[in-house]
Amino acid sequence: MKVAGFLARFVVLFGLAAHCFAAQLSDCHALRHHGHLTEAQACFNALLSAADAFTRAEGYWRIDHYDEANEQFRIAYKEEPTSPAVRAEWGRLFLERFNPKEAATLFEEAIKIDSNYAPAYLGIAKVGAQAYDQKAVEYAREALRHDPKLTEAQELLAYLALEDSNPDAAAQEAHKALTLSSEALDALAVLASIDWLNGRQHSEWMDRVLKINPVYGEAYATGAHFLVINRRYEEGIKYYRLALELNPRLWPARSQLGVNLMRLGFESEAKRQLEECYRGRYRDAETVNSLRLLDTAKDYETVTASAASIVLHKKEAALLRPYVAPELERAIAVYQTKYKMKLPGPVRLEMYPNHEDFVVRTLGLPGQGGLLGVTFGMVVAMDSPSARPPGEINWASTMWHELSHVYVLTATNHLVPRWFTEGVAVHEESAASRDWGERITPEIVLALREKKLLPVMELDRGFVRPQYPAQVIVSYFEAGKMCDYITEKWGNDAILAMMHSYANRKTTEDAIAENLHETPAEFDRAFEDWMDKQTGNTTRHFEEWKQGMKTAAADLESGKRDAAIHELRAIEGFYPDYVAAGNTYELLGQAYMEQNDKTTAIQELERFRDIGGRNVGALKKLAALEQESGKPREAENTLLKLNYIYPEDQELHHRLGGLLLEKGDAAGAVREYQAVLALQPQDPAESHYDLAKALRAAHRMNEAKDEVLLALEAAPDFKPAQQLLLQLSQ
Repeated sequence: MKVAGFLARFVVLFGLAAHCFAAQLSDCHALRHHGHLTEAQACFNALLSAADAFTRAEGYWRIDHYDEANEQFRIAYKEEPTSPAVRAEWGRLFLERFNPKEAATLFEEAIKIDSNYAPAYLGIAKVGAQAYDQKAVEYAREALRHDPKLTEAQELLAYLALEDSNPDAAAQEAHKALTLSSEALDALAVLASIDWLNGRQHSEWMDRVLKINPVYGEAYATGAHFLVINRRYEEGIKYYRLALELNPRLWPARSQLGVNLMRLGFESEAKRQLEECYRGRYRDAETVNSLRLLDTAKDYETVTASAASIVLHKKEAALLRPYVAPELERAIAVYQTKYKMKLPGPVRLEMYPNHEDFVVRTLGLPGQGGLLGVTFGMVVAMDSPSARPPGEINWASTMWHELSHVYVLTATNHLVPRWFTEGVAVHEESAASRDWGERITPEIVLALREKKLLPVMELDRGFVRPQYPAQVIVSYFEAGKMCDYITEKWGNDAILAMMHSYANRKTTEDAIAENLHETPAEFDRAFEDWMDKQTGNTTRHFEEWKQGMKTAAADLESGKRDAAIHELRAIEGFYPDYVAAGNTYELLGQAYMEQNDKTTAIQELERFRDIGGRNVGALKKLAALEQESGKPREAENTLLKLNYIYPEDQELHHRLGGLLLEKGDAAGAVREYQAVLALQPQDPAESHYDLAKALRAAHRMNEAKDEVLLALEAAPDFKPAQQLLLQLSQ
């Protein structure tokens, strides 16, 4: 239907009776589809006088009166208890207004009423798409099975394929949608997005969009979404701005503009954009949570380092600054040499003591428990160690991982596939320290046994839309091992060369051919053989290991220490990477301690430490045993590793300070005793006195005297402090 035709029909229909409202609703949608927003608004307003609640609900919804629309749908739900259309449309309203759970319930009800009702299957697909659920694809295909002409379902398949980093499939699906409707705007938006992802700023597909609907900012917002999920945040922001130029009331785009501005550190403008959304009654969780987080900016302080700025919460800045700043500078120095490049500006590192604040900062939504850190260009946000239970995070390992992203993304102009940048980052963790990074978990062992690793050309899919619960973890592991394999066989320069290939917009197939001189299939076969040598012993003996662990634990519980030791020794080589609860190292340490064999117990716990064990209690026990056994250097090593895992422990810093002072490392002792004071000890007098001794050893006499006076202020009769003050005065 041409625009002039349905405009004329719209005027005529205004005067028709109630039975014409259904036809008028179709024309209202047509007006909006073609960008006649003012006329569409008037058309939808006219629906408010319809006799049936369902039509009135549609009218209220499209003029943004969501509460009224919801109430009319509620009435229609009662008036038409056997209507799948009422349920499906009401579900779409809930989905649009931030309630996917209720939406899914209504879509499921519609299917129970009519198992062939395609729009309901499409609705469930859209719910799944929001959660990056693989079932979204299945339900979109099911919708098309019931209605092969449902253009919107075909468009969704194109969108989902591009999210899976499969532009060829996305283009095919989009062209199928265009055969169903030459005005399939979202299919055209996907095709335009493919052009934008490939660096073609002018797209003929966007020209076609604008001819159909000159204010369809949703197309630019679609492109922005794909740029953002490919970590091209600055370009994404640009396209969200273009979307709003066409339609300033496109609230989802404005919200995402604000969220992404916040990600890059532009808090002031981010807040303005998000507040405008809020005033426009667009109050989804991302918008509201982001505004709340921006209001906490006053609780943070910024520390400037030589090539970075570090944002820390005021309550833990004094504790973390002496550790984080030098570690960050060390990582920058290493990467600058390794990647043969300097960053274009300072890195911004933000550490959050509340995990939910960190997740809101990065995703806009709380409840994403698995994240430790996220990189946005030159900005890194991560949990601080206090955001997690003791032992759950190695903050330095996480920081090195994220900083690797900064270099790889910068070097490739953000054109790198996800598997490669994540793989390099995982590789760099263990390259920086062999006890860092994640060990092989039982979920990964099972995936290896069941041959669930993806080919290199499909590995990105494992990060975006996992097909089984542990696939994201498995994909990180696989990508890291691939980069380990590449550096072992071809050297670190091969990693750099692949980065240059990606920067030149080469595909993974091209990058492998140019730099590894193999096809992806050859790479996969050789990598599989290499992986079997790395992990085959564990996968083949996994069941034996599990049974042996159960037997040993039962033996220990019943006091059969010799039998437990024999069993643990028999299986210890089967799964050496396992350092979670109930590992062989700690159980052997316990058994040997019960036999009063401290030497062997220490050896087992040191193996636990050196392979990446993070049990704070076990490591503190090890440090105490080492110190008691006359091994101060090993005790120092253990306590230094604990600083990366649980720096909130006063005892750790006190003991480490004493060891460092004893060996003549006055600067290190000062740092540790300052950490004790930052943790607000119960005995401030002794803590100030310890710091004064370290400052004296560091020849910082005036500061030492100040600390002694603080010790005496807390405990005027503290004789060691009195004596030290006398010595300092002399």
